[in-house]
Amino acid sequence: MFIKLKSNFNFMKYRKIALGLSLCLIISSLLLLATRGLNFGIDFAGGMLFQLEFDSPLSVSEIRASLDEAGFGGAVIQPYSDRGVLIRVKSDREGDQKKVLDSLRGSTGKDFRVLRAEMVGPVVGSQLRKSAALATVFALLAMLAYITIRFRLRFAVGAVIALVHDVIITLGIFSLTFQEISMPFIAGMLTLVGYSINDTIVVFDRVRENLKNPKGMAFVDLFNSSINQVLSRTINTSLTTFFPVLALFLWGGKAISDFSMALLVGIVVGTYSSIYIAGTVVVEWNMRSRGKTLSQGR
Repeated sequence: MFIKLKSNFNFMKYRKIALGLSLCLIISSLLLLATRGLNFGIDFAGGMLFQLEFDSPLSVSEIRASLDEAGFGGAVIQPYSDRGVLIRVKSDREGDQKKVLDSLRGSTGKDFRVLRAEMVGPVVGSQLRKSAALATVFALLAMLAYITIRFRLRFAVGAVIALVHDVIITLGIFSLTFQEISMPFIAGMLTLVGYSINDTIVVFDRVRENLKNPKGMAFVDLFNSSINQVLSRTINTSLTTFFPVLALFLWGGKAISDFSMALLVGIVVGTYSSIYIAGTVVVEWNMRSRGKTLSQGR
């Protein structure tokens, strides 16, 4: 059942309070990133990758218990058949490769064939970090250009600032919880950017439509009216996305927990920033450059 709202809430009345809250969250996130740092996974920090095929089926919990007992906690275990499994262990010591295999044979009591055993070095991990950062930057620049062409520069700047806000706060939460930064996390971040910008575009598109017939309204009032007009759509989209992603996070297992957590945080933060960050930038820019009413300076 979809939620239908006919609201007239004055969102922009609280924009400066929201901006202060966001600044506190951003500063806190940057401090966490500078002091606590991020928990880089095997893809970025280096480690060992095993592809094994057991003689008989073995559960993920049994494999994980065996690795935990041997001192390799936090391993990523991905079964791809009833007997085949991919294992990623965060360790770059060559001697640990034999230790992992011996531990699995001894603890599980089952034999297996090693189809692949590779080391992911820290140099490769560093290159992946740079590539992930560049991918995010290029995505932001492409969106800046697109929104500038479709709308105006002030809308584009507001949208990109909102996206940067979302990315920094999400990284801060991952630093706080020490959740692993992996390739699925990068996929989640890029999905987050797309989700957040889509929500922002919906609001901006309604603002643009209302600008065609402003009726002498103050820009802040027109912006509030536009947000209220799409509020039902925003809530329904957020909820129908949030609950499936929550289910993935709770029951999807370790393999997709980084991806689903990034999306969970992004849905909440992205919905908020579409109104109170992107919206605040556009409203403040407009009020300072063109006066308080839309009829002035047009």
